[in-house]
Amino acid sequence: MPPFLIVNDCNAMDRRTFLSRSTLAATTATAIANHAYAAPSSKPRRVGLIGCGWYGKCDLLQLLNVEPVEVVSLCDVDSKLLEECADLMQSRQKSGNRPRTYARFEEMLAEKDLDIVLIATPDHWHALAMIAAVEAGADVYVQKPTGVDTLESKAMLDAASAHGRVVQVGTQRRSTPHLIDAKRRVVDEGLLGKVAFAEVCCYYHMRANKNPPIIEPPANLDFDRWTGPAPLRGYNEVIHPRSWRAFMEYGNGIVGDMCVHMLDLVRWQLGLGWPRTISSVGGIKVQTESIANISDTQTATFDFDDLDVVWTHRSWGSPPDPQYPWAAILYGERGTLKLSVQRFDFEPRGSGKKISGEALLELDEYPTDETDAKNWKMELHVASAIRGHMRDFLHAIDNRSRPIADIEQGHISSASCFMANNAMQLGRTLAFDPATHTIPGDPEATAALKRTYREPYQHPAG
Repeated sequence: MPPFLIVNDCNAMDRRTFLSRSTLAATTATAIANHAYAAPSSKPRRVGLIGCGWYGKCDLLQLLNVEPVEVVSLCDVDSKLLEECADLMQSRQKSGNRPRTYARFEEMLAEKDLDIVLIATPDHWHALAMIAAVEAGADVYVQKPTGVDTLESKAMLDAASAHGRVVQVGTQRRSTPHLIDAKRRVVDEGLLGKVAFAEVCCYYHMRANKNPPIIEPPANLDFDRWTGPAPLRGYNEVIHPRSWRAFMEYGNGIVGDMCVHMLDLVRWQLGLGWPRTISSVGGIKVQTESIANISDTQTATFDFDDLDVVWTHRSWGSPPDPQYPWAAILYGERGTLKLSVQRFDFEPRGSGKKISGEALLELDEYPTDETDAKNWKMELHVASAIRGHMRDFLHAIDNRSRPIADIEQGHISSASCFMANNAMQLGRTLAFDPATHTIPGDPEATAALKRTYREPYQHPAG
């Protein structure tokens, strides 16, 4: 097993050691983000995509932008999305070849001819698809969060380690050019001084607020297979595509969707490992008429001993700071650093220089960004971050090293968010032991770390 994939579940790594590794990784990411990626040989890497919807297309198009890979296989349970993606890839990849198409990823992976697999399914399919891909010998780029429960996420980490595969998680804030710049110019230079508190938040009105009837799924969608290991509920128009995030059966609500990004951003910026305790309160307080069953209001506290990171989301009302509706804010004794996908602002306390930066748009170098934003809803300000994340992933594959958002880091950020929902549902603070992956002295909370799978699907944690 390559040494870079040996993992340490305990919290023994001290914060300074972790920070040193994070700083080195950030430097590497900066170098990769600022240079065109050069493939190691003339033979193109063979790529497959599982999940051909919104972000699957976005990720795959940006991979094609940084390296002329050969997209040979696509998989989706929605035949319309599948054919649409196959047409798109045929028109965009250098060879002009049309990828093979599959309704089941097991059949696609059985070919055992893929170097890289991208996974952009709904969250409840991440774990089984990623584990199957590394077992088939592929390196994997999997969207965040890692899965839907803590032990499922841990099984993904174990599989990557056992099979010696490189796995990059789609927490691309770590590869976002202006946020790398903020880390280098503010955090790493010590301009914040001691940081003892951080806020992470989302005030987007992103929760589905419809109450449609149960209907038959469209003919192009295999809904039973789409549901997979999740509980089978009646189909309605909110579920597919994209709005499945409104249901806890398929994800972890706004905490699992949005907090994971900002918590991961804070952990990376400050070099943090596992939180010592996690607590959370909230629920459906305002938007009670919707069919959605995720919280519309929630606060979670992640206690890192000498630092609290506090998450808040409201899918109603107004944000406290309209410039930072989805953000991470680091409060230091010498100043405050605000971070978002659009910009960053450092405000010194007392004398000192204000420092700001904005998202990098690369429309001159990548003119297809505008087309992809129009046709596939790709976010222009995120395109450079995805490209940087893909370059970092390819660099790690070539060097058999850890990418900037490797599966261990993705597991920590994702599982912490999963446990925030567990804490809210149980109504108590959870003190997680990463060495044993249990909540010591709390068997009910420990049991909640693993969801029940729908038969005949088998949970990867056993």
